[in-house]
Amino acid sequence: MHQTAYSINTLFVQLGMDGSDATIEEFVRAHHPLPATMALADAPCWTPAQAKLLSEAVCDDADWAPVVDQLDALLRESPQL
Repeated sequence: MHQTAYSINTLFVQLGMDGSDATIEEFVRAHHPLPATMALADAPCWTPAQAKLLSEAVCDDADWAPVVDQLDALLRESPQL
């Protein structure tokens, strides 16, 4: 049985972005914090296709959902000191 490894890095690749740690860290810095009332998929940083993937992953409770939740938390939590 083949299991796909879902990670924040592979999520970024799935979204058509660079999945390197440095790129992800810069993305989080650039878009942090998201307003508490804004759904992750509604953030203006996404293309319509990216927003759809993020929204469907959560709504459908897809395999990507835990990783999307992880990204959501990164964009909302207080920066580490």
